[in-house]
Amino acid sequence: MGAAPPGSGLVSETSESVAGELLELAIEAARMAGGLLSERFGHGGERHVMSKSTPTDLVSEADLSSERAIRELLADRRPEDGFVGEEGGREVSGSGLSWVVDPLDGTVNFLFGIPQWCVSVAVRDGAGTIAGAVYDPNRDELFAATREGRPTLTGTAGTIELSGPGRGGPIGSERGEPAGSERDELPTAMIATGLAYDAKVRAAQAKVLARLVPRVRDIRRFGSAALDLTWTAAGRYDAYFERSVKQWDVAAGQLICERAGLRVMELEVHENLPWGILVAPPALAGALLELVGGP
Repeated sequence: MGAAPPGSGLVSETSESVAGELLELAIEAARMAGGLLSERFGHGGERHVMSKSTPTDLVSEADLSSERAIRELLADRRPEDGFVGEEGGREVSGSGLSWVVDPLDGTVNFLFGIPQWCVSVAVRDGAGTIAGAVYDPNRDELFAATREGRPTLTGTAGTIELSGPGRGGPIGSERGEPAGSERDELPTAMIATGLAYDAKVRAAQAKVLARLVPRVRDIRRFGSAALDLTWTAAGRYDAYFERSVKQWDVAAGQLICERAGLRVMELEVHENLPWGILVAPPALAGALLELVGGP
């Protein structure tokens, strides 16, 4: 593939087979890194842990080793592509493509021995994400999608297509509950979210949660944005929203949700509330945005 500037449309005009090849590489990278992390997780206790933006924003040698391994694999297979990694890895693209990688999403969980973390690998051009894979080694679950293809979940029982909460039906319809308007469906909705590292932001988020909690079934906060997204695409949650997420947190998971038929909406910046995203079925998105979109 010849060099092309970002946004040139080179990849968007190629066949789905090319996106499929890129997806296979994303899957290979995610599974490879997941295997390395599983070995470290099994041994327990990372010795080298540092903080980044705040004392609670941690990075370990596991994060750094995983990113190095992914970067080396991608550089070997596609040396002209760019690279953006959470732990500071950057390479300018000469092909029009860039890989966006979270080598360990859920670092705090990993460090505390909580089995809720994953590896996220996506590739994008100027038009957006072309392909993405999220691998959960703890459950041996792989979530994947291309820009034009169906999203899938491959696990111990095989591969299934994802279609979001209710498997394409109204929220609550598979739980024996009647469907209704957006506001009728809010009380039955299971919502996932995350909290920022900055204390001022968390305080502002707490006010939003206080407004939301009485209006929905329940809220879950597990710590991995990429898994929150893919679990929403799998119908395990009805919706997900989070502020202060970064491109490597959401690049793959957002694509998987979009291909599962979910709406992906931006949360605008407000005082002490950074930019964020909301993912929900069309039947729920508007009412939920009213509740969580502002301070």
